[in-house]
Parts: sequence; structure tokens; C-alpha cells
Amino acid sequence: MVQVGQYNTLKVVKKVDFGMYLDGGDAGEILLPTRFVPKGLQAGDELDVFLYHDGENRLIATTQKPHAVAGDIALLTVVSINNQGAFLDWGLMKDIFLPLSQQTTRIAVGGEYLVKLYIDEPTGRIAATQRIERYLNNDELTVKEKQSVDLLVYQKTDIGYKVIINNAHLGVLHYNEVFRELEYGAKEKGYIKTIREDGKIDVSLGDAGYKKVETEADKILRLLAENDGYLPYHDKSEPTAIYEFFGISKKVFKMTVGALYKQRKIDITQTGIKLLDA
Repeated sequence: MVQVGQYNTLKVVKKVDFGMYLDGGDAGEILLPTRFVPKGLQAGDELDVFLYHDGENRLIATTQKPHAVAGDIALLTVVSINNQGAFLDWGLMKDIFLPLSQQTTRIAVGGEYLVKLYIDEPTGRIAATQRIERYLNNDELTVKEKQSVDLLVYQKTDIGYKVIINNAHLGVLHYNEVFRELEYGAKEKGYIKTIREDGKIDVSLGDAGYKKVETEADKILRLLAENDGYLPYHDKSEPTAIYEFFGISKKVFKMTVGALYKQRKIDITQTGIKLLDA
């Protein structure tokens, strides 16, 4: 069975004047238009293609790479609007449809909106929806504490940023865990900090635990070497100043500096940190 809205590896059946036909199994032969046929492709070869429906509801193959596939949540730009809904640029020649019934905010041409791509059951077509939270579930979690995850900035709240975790769960990145403005739809790397009994998840940016300390230790040593072995940052420095220079929170800075001091790689003075000779 081929999967619409996904990449499929299909075998070339035959060449025609307007492209190549691929073996779609139960779905029948699927056209790969000439403009997408790689040079040298022959009958019997296998090819990775993306499948979607064209304007006449025919299943079509392409070697173009969409910005997202079915099941993904992505930030897409509106290119046109009509009475039935909006059309979004997702990287293919044919724009993806966001039905009016699946819109939750006012839509404007040129605006960027977070949407989930899904397969519309009545038509079998891939479409977009702003009703993202119905697809997110914190009752059955697929993540655990300290696990590295992909984060997508979803909303700003009173306590922090609401984020989408691995396209599957909702979490919160508290304001005291980040020292820069995060844009709507921004993709970040993070880790699961805490999973509460009620299923709510707190996350942090970067890597977890000792891996984070080790990574940031290398960065601090490099920055010291690049600045004549001295940097004017210490445990009394402002958190924002530390973040602007090192890209880490003050908590991580102090933890990392403490580890480097114990390893006798740096010295801590009243005004900053100093690189020790190896």
C-alpha cells in the first residue's frame, strides 16, 4: 500500500511522452511528470518519491521535497484565500489546502501559521489544519525525563512558552529557563526536564545533564583561549549578560565553571575566570 502525503519507494513501470509511470500496487500506476524525472531513470529502477493528489484528484508523484509531510506540524505561509479556505506554500507546485472549517484564527495572505498536515478521510487528500491540539496527547507519553526532543514554539503564556514536543505532546518552557525571545513557530532542540503526575511536561533548551556540562565546558575553554585566557564573567554577573555571551543560562554557566575549576583547567577570580596553563 502506498502512503499519500509521505515518501514512497516505487518501481518504474514504463516511460511515456509526459513522464514515467510508477508501480503503485493497489493504487494502480502513478505518474511522475517529465519535469521531475531524474536523468538516466529507466524502467525497472526504483525511486524515492512524494505522493499527493493533483488538482484533478489524481494521485501524482514528485521528486520535489515538501516542507512537511502528513503528520508533521509546520509553519507555512498563506499564498491565497477563497470562500472555502486558504492555500499554503509547502514547497510543492500545488499548494496545500487549509479548509475554512479547520481555521482557528483570522487568516491573511502572506501570514505564517502553524498547521498540522493530515489525511482527510472522505477525500484521501493531504490537507492542513490549525486545530493542532486535538492531535496532541499527554495521556500516553512517548518521552521520558532527560530525553532529548525537538521543540516547536506554539504560544506564549503567563508562565512561559507553550511548546509542541516531537509533534506529539504539549509542554512548557518556563521564562526562567530561557534568556532570549523565541519566535512563534521556531524550532529548538531541548530535553524533558520534568514529567508531572498529571501528565504536564516541563522542558529546557539544549542538552540534559552531564552531556550539557561537557559540551558547554568545551565552549567556555574555547572562548577563554580566544580572549587571551580571561573572561569577565562570574557568579555575580547578570544572567542576561551570561546568556548573550555564552548562549547558556547562568545556572549552567556556574555548574560548568565549577566543573572546570575542579578539573584545574581554570581559576576563578573576583572579576572573572582565567584559563590555566596545561
